[in-house]
Amino acid sequence: MAVEADLLAATMAYRRGDAEAYARLLGRLGIGPAVGHGAGQTAQVLGVLVERAIGDAWRHGWQPADVERVVRRRLGADHAHTAVAAIAAEHRRYAAATVSPAWRAQLRAMGAEPWGPGPGQPAGGAAFAGNRLAGIAGRWLAELRRQVEVLSVLLVLPALPRLGPLPGEAPATGPAGPGTEVDGRVLERVRALLAKAESTTFAEEAEAFTAKAQELMARHALDRAMLDDAEGAGGPGGRRIGTDDPYAQSKALLLDEVATANRCRTVWSASLGFSTVFGHEGDIDGVEILYTSLLVQATRAIAAAGSQTDRRGRSTTRSFRKSFYVAYATRIGQRLRQSSAAAEAAGTEAHGAGLLPVLAARDRAVDEAFQEVFPTIKRSSVSATNGAGWVAGTTAADQARLNPSPEVEPPAG
Repeated sequence: MAVEADLLAATMAYRRGDAEAYARLLGRLGIGPAVGHGAGQTAQVLGVLVERAIGDAWRHGWQPADVERVVRRRLGADHAHTAVAAIAAEHRRYAAATVSPAWRAQLRAMGAEPWGPGPGQPAGGAAFAGNRLAGIAGRWLAELRRQVEVLSVLLVLPALPRLGPLPGEAPATGPAGPGTEVDGRVLERVRALLAKAESTTFAEEAEAFTAKAQELMARHALDRAMLDDAEGAGGPGGRRIGTDDPYAQSKALLLDEVATANRCRTVWSASLGFSTVFGHEGDIDGVEILYTSLLVQATRAIAAAGSQTDRRGRSTTRSFRKSFYVAYATRIGQRLRQSSAAAEAAGTEAHGAGLLPVLAARDRAVDEAFQEVFPTIKRSSVSATNGAGWVAGTTAADQARLNPSPEVEPPAG
């Protein structure tokens, strides 16, 4: 098929940065600077190729959030929107009940609703033909070019460990039980507390709200562990969480500290811009929410510190901020572990001696899941060379410290 061959050649030209060959191939396909007669056929074939590449990505271990993230990282926001539309279109092949709840949550978070009532359009020729009939050929052709460029990324994605069932293969699940409903209510209360911590301009208030959120998460995690043990609930799984530049390694360190304190484990994939977190689902939910909030608070503190210079007027902003993040992550980890230990002590009083064996078994299960996917791990360290940045990061972490604050009550719900 000449169109398919030209499309694949165009993706290769784009990847290697051959602008002349890329423009020539787009013109041949009818989607160059001048509107060509073959654009309709190109759109149809392109839609098939993109859908096929997305299906291959799932089989190679990628998930919707991973694809959206890597496209955004390499090509930008407009291309990420194109990828999301293509992902939604590809998912119309599956019955919603055969897609896991965690996978569907990713789709919702991205704004991809394959089975909803919205007017979402497929990635192939039908949607683009409608745009052309509406008289917006320029945007239609630009979208086709973005499709080609997204395809250039999809075709060279490396294989990743598979973290759950593929779409179309998830086992049917019954209605959510009371435990799941409680989990949802607790997470909403945690989100509300952290939103207040992020919005206040007073360090003491941010500290109190964040502390109460961690206290609530830790206490609920122990209750959930006992419930899961009694019900024989499923084991741990994994989730990928973005750790983007700037200072990606330091952000990955912060995520690892939060995860470790909440009975999870992480591994950082530097070239792909994410860390994989292993743990039980409720614990991972809490880790993601708390990490995101702490990152917001750290970013705000860094912005308040402003640019930095040495005595000779040379910029030290980068080393300051890197050292800030390292110190912040280190101190936050200490505070979180203290809070978790206190919660565990209180939980032992509430649940009795049976709690500790349950927690130990859950920890072993997380370790085994982690080792199965990543049997060999290369450890790395993060250095801090700017003393002022270290002091500022430690101070910011102290202001966000996570000791229990009984005077702050979570919202009802």
